[in-house]
This record gives sequence, structure tokens and C-alpha cells, in this order.
Amino acid sequence: MIAIARPRKASTRNSRSTAKASAGKLPVMSRREAVARAARLAELRARRERLFHRPIDFIACSQFRRADAERLATDLPAAAAVPLERSDAAAPTAAGTTPYIASLYQTRLLAKEEEQFYFRRMNWLKFRAAAIRGRLDRSRASLRQIEQVEGLLAEAETVKAILITANLRLVVSIAKKFVDATWAFEELVSEGNLALMRAVEKFNFALGNRFSTYATYAIQRHFYRLSHRGRQLRKRFVADDEALKDRAAVESGHEYCSSEQIAMLKDLFAGFLAELEPRERKIVVARFGFDGKPPRTFRELGSQMGVCKERIRQIQGRAMDRLRELAAEAKLEQAVGDWL
Repeated sequence: MIAIARPRKASTRNSRSTAKASAGKLPVMSRREAVARAARLAELRARRERLFHRPIDFIACSQFRRADAERLATDLPAAAAVPLERSDAAAPTAAGTTPYIASLYQTRLLAKEEEQFYFRRMNWLKFRAAAIRGRLDRSRASLRQIEQVEGLLAEAETVKAILITANLRLVVSIAKKFVDATWAFEELVSEGNLALMRAVEKFNFALGNRFSTYATYAIQRHFYRLSHRGRQLRKRFVADDEALKDRAAVESGHEYCSSEQIAMLKDLFAGFLAELEPRERKIVVARFGFDGKPPRTFRELGSQMGVCKERIRQIQGRAMDRLRELAAEAKLEQAVGDWL
């Protein structure tokens, strides 16, 4: 009996050790799987959040409710058979023509029926995306459903890019008429391109009008606003040193601020600049010539900092908003008003 009992104990001991070894390995694998699953769920929740907070704006059209709506937004017109990019296009050869302007002539203009098709398709894709998203559960939308909506919106952006690219020449032709001492041609073209993008979003294609008519009005209206802003700035700031000298000679008998007040303003403004981020401070100082050098343009600063001039403009706008907030907190306007 003793000889019989011993093998049983050994067998039990081996099975226990095997179970312990197995038990030691399983939790490691399950933790990895749990971490991977948690990461997938977190990414899915983030994509749901982005999808349901993303605005989907489109021009509603009665055609979208028709049974053949998808066919109308899918079947290309005959004019679309011609490639948009044409390497044989005659680019302008006038002196001073930039490579950017020359490249615009590599894209042909759209025919009316082709233009109508692209606007119909862009808005129909957004309409479909909005309709599908409206039927989804915010907390339970699957990855496949999210990708379906995102795919429709991505295709709509592609069609929008076609419409914008085909009309960039219109911006250049209008910008040439609005160049003045305040706005350089390149800056006007950049501003006009932004107005063109907004016009593509707002154009009601269902009325049957040509987009160029609507876009011309929208771009010109934007340029008129810029010109008005430039005139206001020129009235506020005198750029001619001689005019400043003449004014100083006439008004030399009246001091607006004492030397102590001016010193206080300089210290206060230095404190304001210190509150900005280093890149914001660098752009503000360079743009307004606070370092004693001539004010630099957006293009010059963009080349120095390795970004586009639109990015420099955005950073300057953010910095100016911050400076206004700091001035309001310090009650600067009220203090200067009391001095005067």
C-alpha cells in the first residue's frame, strides 16, 4: 500500500506544479490583451467624440430626396472626361510672374454642367454623412459606422479641393485691382483664397447660377473690408517722418505724457510681452519694429521661422488678443485717459 500511495503523491505534486506554472503564464497574456483592448476602446471613444462634435454644413437641395439622388450625384457629365490638369496650357509669360501664378494655368476652368455636378456631389456627400450620423448612437457607434461617415466627408473634401483649385485664377485677377500701400499683392491673394474657400461652402448651386458670379462678389466684398481697414490704420498711424516732425514742432508746447509716465508705459508693455509665448513675442516685436529694425512682413517671418505666412498671421492674431486682455486687466486705457 505504501508503494502504491507514493506514485499518487508524486502525480499530485506534478499536477500542482503544472497548474502553478500555467497559472503564472495566463495572467501575463490576459493583461496584455486587456491593455490592448482598453487602448482600442479608448481610440474608438475618441473617434466617436470627434465625429459627433464635427460640424457638417451643406446646402440643402430637394434633389437629395429623390429616388435617383445618388445617380445624379455620381454620374459624371461629358465635360468631366477632359483632365483637369493640362500640361499644354499656356501660362502667362509677363515679367514678375511668380511660379504660383504660372501653376494656376495648368488647371482648366470648369464647364457649367461640370461645376453644377461637383457642387451637387460635394453637398450630397455631406448630406449623406449627416443623415447616417443622425441615426447613430453616440455611445455605441461601431468603428465601421464611423469610418463610413468619415469616408463620405473625406470624399466631400476632395471634391471641394477640385472646385477651389479650378477657381484660384479668379482670386488673382481680382486681387490685382486692390493692391495698395497697405496690402501687398501676395497678402491679398492669400486673403482672397480664404474668401474663395468660404464661398465654395456657401454657394447655392440649386439656383442654377455660375459660381464665378457669386465668388467674385464674395471676394470683392472681403477686399473692400480689407481696404477700409487699411485706410483706418493709415489715418491712425503717420508713416512719414517729416509729418511727425512738423506735428512735433507745432505741438511742442504741449506735453501729453511726462517722462515718468512714458517710462512706466515701457515697463508695463515689457511685462505684457513677457507674458507671451517666445514665438508670439518674437513675431510681435518683429512685425511692429520694437527691436529698432524695419517692420518685417508675414512672408519674411515665415521664411525665417520655417512656416507659411498664414501661420505667422494666426500667431500674431493670437498674441494681439492676449495683449488686449492684459491691457484690459491692467486698466491701461483708463490710466492713459486720466493722464490726458
